[in-house]
Amino acid sequence: MKVIFAGTSEFAVPSLEALIASPQHELVAVITQPDKPSGRGREMRVSPVKEVALAHGYPILQPEKLRAPESIAQIKDFGPIGALVVAAYGQKIPSELLTWPKYGAVNVHGSILPKYRGAAPIQHALIAGEKQTGVTTMLMDEGWDTGDILLQQAVDILPDENAGELTQRLALVGARLLILTLNGLEDGTIVPIPQDHEMATQAPSLPPDAGAVDWSRPAEVIVNLVRGCTPKPGAFTKYGNTMVKIWRARVAKPEGQFGEPGEVIGMREGCLEVAAGSGSVELIELQAESRRRMSAEEFARGAKLSIGSRFECRAKTVQCDA
Repeated sequence: MKVIFAGTSEFAVPSLEALIASPQHELVAVITQPDKPSGRGREMRVSPVKEVALAHGYPILQPEKLRAPESIAQIKDFGPIGALVVAAYGQKIPSELLTWPKYGAVNVHGSILPKYRGAAPIQHALIAGEKQTGVTTMLMDEGWDTGDILLQQAVDILPDENAGELTQRLALVGARLLILTLNGLEDGTIVPIPQDHEMATQAPSLPPDAGAVDWSRPAEVIVNLVRGCTPKPGAFTKYGNTMVKIWRARVAKPEGQFGEPGEVIGMREGCLEVAAGSGSVELIELQAESRRRMSAEEFARGAKLSIGSRFECRAKTVQCDA
């Protein structure tokens, strides 16, 4: 089957690599987002998908607006294809491209649909405290993740796993599922199943302040927030005038009252114990703004924390350069 691939982020890379390696399918072109300035130096950076496509010499398209007539025409110039494969691309696919391929547009999505429709399904699943998630391949329609389900595979979430780590695992699952899906479409063994829209939940992109820690919340809620916001947009709190990014945390005590929310109630090798609204949280790895990542113990020494020191209950400022 001839395939065009549209993707941008790290989640899409294993699916692209699986297509490149597949003897059953022929990748003819790659669509990805335009290069963008990044970092403090605002240097232009290419997407992870573009890096792979460049390394293998595939034609690359980077339309500013995929829906523009000239973008659609440029894609169709590659001739008839079996499927347009989409994974973490970042632009809505116009209806003209949804119906153009023989088997339609196939999306690789990081949840068990209809749960967690949207751009950030993995982050939202962790923040919600889910114990299991997975990957769905679906036929795309004009809605957001509302198309018919093709294949699904459930995955247990590991106890201390964060969004970055879970994304890597699900990306590999998605790559395997994609090849099985294309094979099944081609040989007619897959029957699309409509989603139960009444069971749908939403997972929109997280805003920059999504990771602001409210220490009055239960310990498990705080830790799930840290896991779901790591590495992006980042979970953070404030100590004095210093914004502090939380990279690793775990529940110390699941319930009970042990001090004022945000108060340091324990200091032992490698971590800090901080009181929550219910229970307490162990901070394991932190990063003060404009500093490197370090153990919570090292941060405590540098910041001269002691028992009774207190993190701000909710960090109100979201500008953090850590």
